[in-house]
Amino acid sequence: MAIEYLKRGKPDSERNEDDAKTRNVVESTLKDIEERGDTAVRELSEKFDNYSPLSFRLSESEIAALIAKVAPRDLEDIKFAQEQVRKFAQAQRDSMLDIEIETLPGVILGHKNIPVQSVGCYVPGGKFPMVASAHMSVATASVAGVPRIVAATPPFNGAPNPAVIAAMHLGGAHEIYVIGGIQAVGAMAIGTETIDPVHLLVGPGNAYVAEAKRQLLGRVGIDLFAGPTETMVIADETVDAEMCATDLLGQAEHGYNSPAILVTNSRKLAEETLTEIDRILKILPTANTASVSWMDYGEIILCDTYDEMLEVADDTASEHVQVMTDRDDWFLENMTCYGALFLGPRTNVANGDKVIGTNHTLPTKKAGRYTGGLWVGKYLKTHSYQKILTDEAATLVGEYGSRLSMLEGFVGHAEQCNLRVRRYGGKNIAYGKAAE
Repeated sequence: MAIEYLKRGKPDSERNEDDAKTRNVVESTLKDIEERGDTAVRELSEKFDNYSPLSFRLSESEIAALIAKVAPRDLEDIKFAQEQVRKFAQAQRDSMLDIEIETLPGVILGHKNIPVQSVGCYVPGGKFPMVASAHMSVATASVAGVPRIVAATPPFNGAPNPAVIAAMHLGGAHEIYVIGGIQAVGAMAIGTETIDPVHLLVGPGNAYVAEAKRQLLGRVGIDLFAGPTETMVIADETVDAEMCATDLLGQAEHGYNSPAILVTNSRKLAEETLTEIDRILKILPTANTASVSWMDYGEIILCDTYDEMLEVADDTASEHVQVMTDRDDWFLENMTCYGALFLGPRTNVANGDKVIGTNHTLPTKKAGRYTGGLWVGKYLKTHSYQKILTDEAATLVGEYGSRLSMLEGFVGHAEQCNLRVRRYGGKNIAYGKAAE
């Protein structure tokens, strides 16, 4: 096996130092929000966003005025994207069935899929107004039937971004707040004097938002750890360097710490991609961000075989994986750890981010090893129920339950079962002890 790094990013030790600093900032900020509520939220908004309105919650008239500022073509584009997201989310919801079966005569078991009762949807937007994130979190929650959908987004250039607010409103948000960062997810999860707490937090964000969600897990549910964007391009000589470089830098522009990795079995493609990245960075309007991400977090990994490429990809568990090879379906069949796959040169990560209909809130930092991305099922809780309809079933299950409880030493458990055997078992009684 020969896996060679033609370019490496920051060592793990430096990345861990960054994570530790983030943890400390988030912990103290959340504590401040818990202790001082709206006052802390307002101070944080003033400090980080230079924004302090009379109310952070937008009124219906404010929402209408903002939507009126959105160009008609932009509004139509937002509606088109939301239609695609809703279609796929509805298909997913339709696949989740309530069930009820009779496992023994008179024994009924089932489960129901029940929406969470309130959700806080964070929509990033301080640096770039993430219009599409509103589709992914708010519209999907609406398809799931969540009765209270709260949406929060930071101001953009000192004011609410009309397109983001339009997307939130059209997506089905019941409450819209113009608050960003830790203060937004903290306020939604912990609650303040003016914001009732939610049961679930969803949505992507920067490293601080992701860490805040991690620290709030337990107090509320979260969708997943969706931190800074990650992208991996798996490519062979069926594609060229321009396409690989474009797909890497297209995601590196998200932030200063967005990993972008090329995995290839072609040295020629690897070297040409390095050259092409240098060329594009000279003309890319977002190069100030993308160049830092590429310098600190960009990697090019050269493998001998497709099996090695698969091994590297599964070990990395990248958020976005763009596959452009002579065997794309082979990667689809064999890859097990990732956020979402984008198969073939005709598709790309931007499709998934903005419009195609799959959800762009995806696992980062190797979380793809144990979870997929945000989907309609994240807003649903699957609750089981049981009922026994006949005396015979109550007696049969009670006898087994009694003996198994005594096997573990739980006498009180056994007596719950014994009581039913005595009440419903007629003459077949195991009085006062485990049924024999």
